[in-house]
Amino acid sequence: MCTKMVQVLWGCFLLWNLYISSAQTIYPGIKARATRRALDYGIQAGVAMIEQMVKERSIPDLKGSESPEFLKIDYMNYKLINIKINAFSLPNTSLAFVPGVGIRALIKHGTANISTDWEIKSPLFQDTGGANLLLSGVYFTGIVVLARNDFGHPILKLQDCNAQVSHNDISFSGELSVLYNSFAEPMEKAILKNLNKMLCPIITSEVEALNANLSMLEVLRSIDNYTLLDYSLISSPEITENYIDLNLKGVFYPLENLTDPPFSSVPFVLPEHSDSMIYIGISEYFFKSASYAYFTAGAFNVTLTTEKIFNHLIRNSQGLGNMLSWIAELYILSQPFMVQVLAREPPVVNLLPGNFTLDIPASFVILTQSKNSTAETIISMDFVASTNVALAILGQRLICSLSLDRFRLSLPESLRSHIEVLRFENILSSILHFGVLPLANAKLQQGFPLPNPHKISLVNSDIEVLEGFLLISTDLKYKTSLKQQPSFHGWEALNLISGQWRGKPAPW
Repeated sequence: MCTKMVQVLWGCFLLWNLYISSAQTIYPGIKARATRRALDYGIQAGVAMIEQMVKERSIPDLKGSESPEFLKIDYMNYKLINIKINAFSLPNTSLAFVPGVGIRALIKHGTANISTDWEIKSPLFQDTGGANLLLSGVYFTGIVVLARNDFGHPILKLQDCNAQVSHNDISFSGELSVLYNSFAEPMEKAILKNLNKMLCPIITSEVEALNANLSMLEVLRSIDNYTLLDYSLISSPEITENYIDLNLKGVFYPLENLTDPPFSSVPFVLPEHSDSMIYIGISEYFFKSASYAYFTAGAFNVTLTTEKIFNHLIRNSQGLGNMLSWIAELYILSQPFMVQVLAREPPVVNLLPGNFTLDIPASFVILTQSKNSTAETIISMDFVASTNVALAILGQRLICSLSLDRFRLSLPESLRSHIEVLRFENILSSILHFGVLPLANAKLQQGFPLPNPHKISLVNSDIEVLEGFLLISTDLKYKTSLKQQPSFHGWEALNLISGQWRGKPAPW
């Protein structure tokens, strides 16, 4: 009986732990916020994008059948083909956040100038020709609902679509154009009726095409030969009257191991600013996970051979060659040596107001480099290098660079009577400053890619270090050229315009 009770209690304990772990809140490593200013600019950029899009898009044929009484015929089938929008204007457009739902779009008083070829078939005759249509009173309202799928991709859904064109004028061309223009009015009504039936399906198909592109985003992206970065959404977007927040996982993984780091993310709150279009908060957790991932992958271990030392270090520091020669002569005369810097633990990240530091605990090893024997350790010692991290945004990437602030050396007790610690600290500090950090900064120059859609540039950017996170304030700039359609691999390769309009025409 006692044994059974123990088993039951143990089972309850396991179930409780599973419940606790599953219920554990996951906080974002990156928060991205779009403000009303972003919506206002979205109108400007979106209208330009739509106007260019509709001019280049292939539009489905418009088909129908009418029984015009004035012609005294049973039916007349018509078809508009090769439809092309030559001019398009949306002078009255607005966007607004709908709290907890998405973004409401409203378009009024739009116009379009369209050219098309036409075909007519009836029991009495058939004919072909060309025509021009002037559409006016273009109206659309709808809500774009924002959510996420199970893979962390953003998804969109069009809700409450209402689209119509209130008036159109048609002008036929061809041998019998005078005749056709004389009964254009009933044809205009028929065309307008079928066109209005097609508008919401056309818009919905465009949203579906955009969703197909969103589903191809690389939310788990390879950064280099060491790490991956997870950009996936951890929750549906948070929408208020003034902004929309995207919560991204923002965690690094070693290339061969997608296990979460052995520490948890912590919540952080973006300040209630509204002067910029976009605010991106990058948490301390983001950088800590990068530190842990690169450490696990062995990226912080550096080996400098004699050749590298004298070709790279001496070139950058006057007098350093004498120091290194002194080390060589002190231990093994005229024998090649190499220096290894090995990280003992992941570098410690600290984000404090106005101050971003990285403390690197490592070991410094000097070895002989004999051609005829294995390397032999001359001396090994531990140190902690405290560095300041400078930040910049270059293109669409966050660039970091390190500068040495303090250097603390720990020597074995047995060596302190033989070596002047301060002198050795200066030597090794110089090697770090002129040898190791330039190598690290060269790798850091590739930067961390910031999430941004295709053809959207970050401009007027500013970086502020706050308690526990970085705050990037930036505006957006849309590039209007759409001549090249990119492949869909990452945030920067998201094509906002894709697919063909797939409205269902009337049967022919």
